Amino acid sequence: MTYTKNDTATLNLKTTEDYLNRELSWLAFNYRVLHEGIDDRTPLLERLKFLAIFSSNLDEYFMVRVAALKQQVNAEVTKLTLDGRTPSEQLEAINENLRPLVKQQTDLFENVLKQELEIEGIYLTNYVDLTQEQRSYLHTYFEEHIFPVLTPLAVDPSHPFPYISNLSLNLAVLLRDPDTDEELFARVKVPQVLPRFVSLPQELCHSLNGKVWVWTGVPLEQVIAHNLDALFTGMVIQECHPFRVTRNADLAVEEDEADDLLLAIEQEVRKRWLGKSAVRLEIHASTPEAVRDRLRTDLELAEFDVYDIEGMLGLKDLFFFLSLPCSHLKDKPWHPVVPHFLSRVKEIVDGNEDGEIQQDGTDFFTLIRNGDILVHHPYHSFTASVQQFITQAAYDPDVLAIKMTLYRTSGDSPIINALIAAAANQKQVAVLVELKARFDEENNINWAKKLEQAGVHVVYGLVGLKTHTKTILVVRQEKNKIRRYVHIGTGNYNPKTANLYTDLGLFTCREDLGTDLTNLFNLLTGYSRQKSFRKLLVAPINMRDRMIEMIDRETEHSRKGGSGRIVAKMNALVDPPIIQALYAASQAGVKIDLIIRGICCLRPNTEGLSENIRVISVVGRFLEHSRIFYFHNNGQEEIYIGSADWMTRNLSRRVEAITPIESPQAFLELQEILGVLLADNRHAWELQSDGKYIQRQSPEDQVQNAQAIFMKMALKASTDDYGS
Repeated sequence: MTYTKNDTATLNLKTTEDYLNRELSWLAFNYRVLHEGIDDRTPLLERLKFLAIFSSNLDEYFMVRVAALKQQVNAEVTKLTLDGRTPSEQLEAINENLRPLVKQQTDLFENVLKQELEIEGIYLTNYVDLTQEQRSYLHTYFEEHIFPVLTPLAVDPSHPFPYISNLSLNLAVLLRDPDTDEELFARVKVPQVLPRFVSLPQELCHSLNGKVWVWTGVPLEQVIAHNLDALFTGMVIQECHPFRVTRNADLAVEEDEADDLLLAIEQEVRKRWLGKSAVRLEIHASTPEAVRDRLRTDLELAEFDVYDIEGMLGLKDLFFFLSLPCSHLKDKPWHPVVPHFLSRVKEIVDGNEDGEIQQDGTDFFTLIRNGDILVHHPYHSFTASVQQFITQAAYDPDVLAIKMTLYRTSGDSPIINALIAAAANQKQVAVLVELKARFDEENNINWAKKLEQAGVHVVYGLVGLKTHTKTILVVRQEKNKIRRYVHIGTGNYNPKTANLYTDLGLFTCREDLGTDLTNLFNLLTGYSRQKSFRKLLVAPINMRDRMIEMIDRETEHSRKGGSGRIVAKMNALVDPPIIQALYAASQAGVKIDLIIRGICCLRPNTEGLSENIRVISVVGRFLEHSRIFYFHNNGQEEIYIGSADWMTRNLSRRVEAITPIESPQAFLELQEILGVLLADNRHAWELQSDGKYIQRQSPEDQVQNAQAIFMKMALKASTDDYGS
């Protein structure tokens, strides 16, 4: 559909053609992930990693998104999406779009990457291709390490079909009783507690023709399959076939009915792996129709839900290959650098200040008082910035209180240890732990209990809202006044993902932001009804309204002859009111660049509707996770960073915080980051008006790889003075 500019005033922005489907947009994103594995410019083992990420992403997609659509179909929900589809129509579209991608992934691994691995001396072989010596070794390995863990389950009138756990790999075994000639059926679960790939010792890493390999291994399920006679003594093993089941794994907690949210979440996490309905069955394509039908029927799935795989199932286990000592087949290691201005901060580790301190060593608080600090992870060290900030606060005798939100963190988080130390040092410590952080619930429950036992005030947020904001507030006594130090970021306080995700963080002691954050924590932990903030944009209170106001402001400037300009970077764009405001801005002539890694429901480059909107997606070595929002404002430029995407869930059902950047130096740095990303021609894809993405191409000598440029910038910043 096309529009004329004269239609602006009466344009119906609720027309279904104006929007792209959320679920299909996500599939397009996951294809971009897969393409990093297809692209032969990516190092070989990194290509396997991207295939593993593609599979892992799909697992979660089925457990949550597809499961929700199937529930809607069963409940006879008929509500249409923005693009005019029913739940059943979305499932059909997902099926149609996904099957070719799954086949492409399998073909790539089985017919391309395995052969390239062999060229490099890495041999993932089939059991039948092993030498007798290698088989003997694996037989012994099976008896000693695998056999004791296995539990074969018969399926017959006295043994009902067993429960198949979520994401489990299994063998469907067909047997015959030689005494009665009766056909039998059994299921053997491939233990998830054992490595997926069984490695042969180095002295046996050779092929039938004598070629020596760097590494040789066999999938665990094949070792089990070729030793089944040990499990079914006296039976004739006729055949066996691998299959894998995915189940609905989303939590369903009625918070207003849960007297103890911690207990309620714990119970639901247990149910996740036990009682939820199956949503997908993956089987090898050679599986006989009778076995296929039996599995499908017993799992209560339709033919629609069965995915035939022409190769190995469960490719998310390909992460294993990154552990091989083949540095030439991986990305060059990146070690986050410590910017020169942070190298002056004295180090405190586990309360010990007696370590090596530079002569000009200072504390983090002095540094922040000298000016706002912007850090860019993983280019800048998370350990030397955010983690050190919290650790210093824990041991600083002048710090009175520490408050922070904790959405996701690592299993061995030094941040948790610092908070526990702060409580032991008699500081007031309050932590908001989000128990509903999807697939991190169990981890967060464990940390919540540990923090409570250490005397930390732990709260679980507001009923009906996830607390997704990334904020720290440190209250410090300085001479005759109280000063508040703030960190507001775009990413989780997780030292591990901080090395994999691109995120931003602002350190400041600006009084207005300190006051705002104090009010926000009072809202989260008490009964505050705070409705306004000095600087912060807070969801669900004022964020959507303020964002739309700033978009509309650009629209008005453009209508009056000014130069409207918006650049926004985020993970996803779904929210209808925001999309409608952007369409109206485009109609008025505002130039809009959107850098959206994942889902985008806005349709760009449509004449008369969005011809002034360009959308790109950058999918590379690091997961683009930062959120940046720039508005030209007729020359009075404004720029913001924070935790929220332009999604309805972020703006209406989560607690989020976005902060303006007022430091001229930090402002320029963010503008440079946006400019570098917009110029990327290595990992950038441009969204077309039909919903398809086209990867930018460039001559080899003109490649602009944004993430590589940021690494070079960070290395330079490790020697340059801040702002010099």
